[in-house]
Amino acid sequence: MRTLPILTIICTAASLSVAVHPLSKEFIQQINEKQSTWKAGPNFAENVPMSYIRRLMGVPPNSKYHMPSVKRHLLDAMEIPDDFDARKQWPNCPTIREIRDQGSCGSCWAFGAVEAMSDRVCIHSKGAVNVRLSADDLVSCCYSCGMGCNGGFPGAAWHYWVNKGIVSGGSFGSNQGCRPYEIAPCEHHVNGTRPPCTGDDNKTPSCKQQCEKGYNVPYKKDKNFGKEAYSISSEVQQIQKEIMTNGPVEGAFEVYEDLLSYKKGVYQHVKGEALGGHAIRILGWGTEKGTPYWLIANSWNSDWGDNGTFKILRGEDHCGIESSIVAGIPKDSS
Repeated sequence: MRTLPILTIICTAASLSVAVHPLSKEFIQQINEKQSTWKAGPNFAENVPMSYIRRLMGVPPNSKYHMPSVKRHLLDAMEIPDDFDARKQWPNCPTIREIRDQGSCGSCWAFGAVEAMSDRVCIHSKGAVNVRLSADDLVSCCYSCGMGCNGGFPGAAWHYWVNKGIVSGGSFGSNQGCRPYEIAPCEHHVNGTRPPCTGDDNKTPSCKQQCEKGYNVPYKKDKNFGKEAYSISSEVQQIQKEIMTNGPVEGAFEVYEDLLSYKKGVYQHVKGEALGGHAIRILGWGTEKGTPYWLIANSWNSDWGDNGTFKILRGEDHCGIESSIVAGIPKDSS
């Protein structure tokens, strides 16, 4: 009789399901069996530490307290097209098509910001000005934006552009602009040319108020400024009107483990735990097989997802995608 409790414990333990690693083939198979609007596949090798993955999510919950005031558009329902892609709308603005890589740093909040800002500088200059604003400068010098590589506030980033300005700077190793990104990309896949991804913390770059050697414009003269920063309400048509009028916007949402393995289709969360808040750039919208979506540019390099992009369900504030939209207008724009 004394053995009964022990046997009960053993049987109970044996009946519990064993946790499946979120980067495993089994987890991916379970995702694909649960739904049909999108397909999962390997983006990250199984040996990529989850500590590295979690570090990519750089938007803390209190980010909502740093949002600028809301700007509203006058709407005419007939103005909103069924689909829209900023890459096609403004083909002379090359930054819209680019996918950057934040590396092992929670700087998504800065990347979503400078990517959309760069797009808007080109759009509002009617293609006359092409500049890649520096994620390095923003993540290292905006002390009011948060904690650098340990997370930050998208809304504060746009205020910083207006108040302090941001210099130019391209991707790691590009030698483009004043302050190119300092954190190297890593290899998500097993075989590749990049160094392996680790869970080791990359320290936030120091705020160097000078341009790299060989760049002939002084740091202060290289600054690009915004004219105004604002939020957009979570109403779908307000977001659409903002994008089609002024260019891509920065958004933030909750990432779950299943998104890590997104390959194509319209993402809807079906499996896995929440990993944290993540900032991205919204390029447009459309409908795929009857499912409305937002078109998103991520900052996990072009090897991830659909050449660095993904689609997510539109119109239901899925994972909070419509609740944290921020944007702004470049200074000296028309």
